[in-house]
Amino acid sequence: MKCVRCRAKPETYLRAHNAAFCRPCYLEHFRRQVERAIRRERMLAPTDRVLVAISGGKDSLALWDVLVHLGYATTGLYLAQGIGEYSARSRTLVESFAAARSLPLTVVDLAQEEGGLDIPTVAGLTRRSPCAACGTLKRHHFDRAARAGGYDVLATGHNLDDEAARLFGNVLHWQRDHLARQRPVLEASAAGFVRKVKPLYLLSEYETATYAFMRGIEYVVEECPNSTGATQLLYKNLLNRLEAESPGTKGTFLREFLRSGQPAFAAVDERAAGTCERCDQPSFGRVCSYCALVNEVERKRPGRHVGEAS
Repeated sequence: MKCVRCRAKPETYLRAHNAAFCRPCYLEHFRRQVERAIRRERMLAPTDRVLVAISGGKDSLALWDVLVHLGYATTGLYLAQGIGEYSARSRTLVESFAAARSLPLTVVDLAQEEGGLDIPTVAGLTRRSPCAACGTLKRHHFDRAARAGGYDVLATGHNLDDEAARLFGNVLHWQRDHLARQRPVLEASAAGFVRKVKPLYLLSEYETATYAFMRGIEYVVEECPNSTGATQLLYKNLLNRLEAESPGTKGTFLREFLRSGQPAFAAVDERAAGTCERCDQPSFGRVCSYCALVNEVERKRPGRHVGEAS
């Protein structure tokens, strides 16, 4: 077997594409896939200021690396979630990545927000799962940072495995509003949401891990300790079994949904974003999900109001 592009000795093989690549050709292949997705879906303009959500994992760091290589003006955004050693190591790797490349990085420490809203605190007080609390906090701070910083677009490192698993769960439970909004580009809204894009949406977890390894990017390998038992991981494992038997299944599943199914759900989605009466951020209700969470924490923290000094 030889590299499909230059016929040199290959270093990786992609079953879904039935193609082998040497290192230089694979790096070029990966970047071209990202570039094509950006161009095809009109995700970014050359002059856009891009805020990249960075977790310390392979996907977000690989995405940031590619966007810089392609010449986009980027700033990283890292949320310090307070998940013990996992968060400490993630932050160290993200800061090292940015410093080594002289890239701008914004860090938001959740323990310093609203009187202390890190993941363990919120999950403990509200009895919500850590993943549910994390999702709400992330969405709010991503939107707020993008809006406050005047960025044109927010880019996240969601890959094919993430998107296929999310689609599987949404179809399994017929989450029609989620299906209506599941696409690689969510345009900016009049209410103040900035454009959100997922340039890696057709690249698998294996492909991003391979890119990060070949580029020498150090990232957090272990899963978040709070993800144990998460349904998203169950869906990923089920889809991986299908992919092993029939390479390309995940890509076909997602692409056909985006081509045939998503437009039908979007056509009947009548929800319009307004403004949260508490924080002035965009919201689909009178109070956004973040402020509802803050209010719940405030009620359940005896003798203390959220926003008071620690």
